[in-house]
Amino acid sequence: MLRASVLERLAIATASTALALAIGVGIVAAAGYDPVQFVTSLIEGAVGGRSAIARTLRFSTLFILTGVAVAVAFRAGVFNIGVQGQFVVGGFATIMSIIWTAPLLPGGVVGGVGLLIIGFVAGAVAGGAYAALPGALKAYADANVIITTIMLNFIATGVVGWLVQGPLRGEGNAAPNTERIPEYVSFPSLVFDSSGFSVVGLGIALVTVAAIYVVMERSRFGYDMVTSGHQESAATYSGVDAERTVVTTMALSGVVAGIAGSVFAVMIMGYYTDPGGIATYGFDAIAVSLLAANNPLGIVPAGLLFGGLDSAGTHIGLYTDVPVQLIDGVIGLVILFVAVPELFRMAAQRTGLGGERR
Repeated sequence: MLRASVLERLAIATASTALALAIGVGIVAAAGYDPVQFVTSLIEGAVGGRSAIARTLRFSTLFILTGVAVAVAFRAGVFNIGVQGQFVVGGFATIMSIIWTAPLLPGGVVGGVGLLIIGFVAGAVAGGAYAALPGALKAYADANVIITTIMLNFIATGVVGWLVQGPLRGEGNAAPNTERIPEYVSFPSLVFDSSGFSVVGLGIALVTVAAIYVVMERSRFGYDMVTSGHQESAATYSGVDAERTVVTTMALSGVVAGIAGSVFAVMIMGYYTDPGGIATYGFDAIAVSLLAANNPLGIVPAGLLFGGLDSAGTHIGLYTDVPVQLIDGVIGLVILFVAVPELFRMAAQRTGLGGERR
């Protein structure tokens, strides 16, 4: 695995996914459920009709964005485990900035586009700032970035949860939700007539992937970023400010996570709720990034796979008698089988075990 190329690692990940699904089907059969019906429902839930495809693309859009956020940091040798918190902060900032500035702008399409721009800028800035904090602690105080990012996840969930339950709860709301953003502040329904998905959101994800790929693979900053993460002494010798680069890397990762939160808030929610009940896209994104070997372009098929699995799990839970715990177990097997080979490769590469360091 240490000497494996990107294509070889993707092949290993694909084989791991197939093996995990095969074992999962065997577990379903051993539990007394029809494995053929399970596989059929798995396919139907992922791609069996326009509604299923829209649901798959909705999940995939978020996995692609959060996966890219993780990949940015991982490629630079920084373990940003705080994407979930940055996702929450970005989405919350998006909703609140739209609510607060809506009275200042005209309604209709023009006002809606203006509010979307304001919301997305707020989400990106909030996510970037929230990620830059642990980056600065790592760069200038030698703090463990894994611990700080994990703790900031809990802080984001707790603080935003308190705000939506108390001072920022929408007037008359029984549930802990903010006010709704205006109806004209939304993505248009193109191709798919789905209230929870728009191809505009998927387009934002793909444009983000392309932009990050160019930055990381075709720019001086991307070269400095990767060099600072893996060979800090060499980067310093060549004139790169390694500490500042670490902070910038984390901020860029957080910007992408904040954009993911903005897409989630606008495309799916239309308001913000207690983040304790929001799906853990930021944590699942770690497996998505590992499946793609931390390559921004590889994030797209990896995100589609995980989006399909989530969509299929939703379908199976609704239309079959297979327990949801069993479905989650099968998905967990896929994540485990996908993540372990790449984690071993990364550990060997960083410690120098298994051969010459590269």
